[in-house]
Amino acid sequence: MRVKYFPDTDTAHMEFSKKQIFETKEISENIYVDLDKKGNLISMTIEHAKVNAGLQEFSYQEMAV
Repeated sequence: MRVKYFPDTDTAHMEFSKKQIFETKEISENIYVDLDKKGNLISMTIEHAKVNAGLQEFSYQEMAV
């Protein structure tokens, strides 16, 4: 997974797969998801990320099995 943040537009982009994007769906006014032909999630874009996703801080934690 790769997370990119663009401060000039306050946009966050999370990439879950390198597969080819088949379609983009608008989930809400500022949230979009990219899907492959089978409907699997490839990436997600959040506009106005600091307000819409509380993106003041980002952390990652892998949980034990």
